[in-house]
Amino acid sequence: MTAIRQDAWSVEDDLILAEVTLRHIREGGTQLAAFEEVGQKIGRTSAACGFRWNSCVRKRYDEAISIAKAQRQKRSYIRKQNPVGVSQVAAFASLDTVEGGYRTDGTSEDTLSIDAVIRFLRQWKGSVQETNRQIKMLEKDLREKEEELNQLRSINDRLSKEVNEVQTDYRVVNDDYKALIQIMDRARRLALITDEEEELKSRFKMDANGNLERIE
Repeated sequence: MTAIRQDAWSVEDDLILAEVTLRHIREGGTQLAAFEEVGQKIGRTSAACGFRWNSCVRKRYDEAISIAKAQRQKRSYIRKQNPVGVSQVAAFASLDTVEGGYRTDGTSEDTLSIDAVIRFLRQWKGSVQETNRQIKMLEKDLREKEEELNQLRSINDRLSKEVNEVQTDYRVVNDDYKALIQIMDRARRLALITDEEEELKSRFKMDANGNLERIE
């Protein structure tokens, strides 16, 4: 039993899906059968192949799908001609019509398929180039954002350092302020004690005999 893949779709997977699906459309088969065949080739479920075709790949092959449907109608028309003579086939191949943007002018189905593939590859190349351009722009934006982030980190580190220094200075000033308050409080208390002593001294005086006499 083939293991079911869960990884992302590659360019090669998309090409296989497109090639097989267009062949089934051209030959009158069903898309379900095409998805089952692709699933067996690339190891995915038919549901996954159908989802990939309808959501992503199909829009890239609008012209190729139109050509494949036109070729299917031609096949159906030829099969209805019974028997089909060589002259009828030659006359049918020489029709000068324009289908899906291509002039058939007797061009074979293989040539039309090659033309469709060439056009698709050109479109795919353009989409790849556009994707690469967008990737480069995103990478440039990412580098600019990283540089901006580094600058902001540098500014943040500098501001954090300045804040720490200010906090340290604040603590030093606060400690000095508290010490100054304590010194002023002690000085005030000493001043009060000195005033009281002076007041007590002023209430006594010495008489002629050298004795202290209280003054009322």
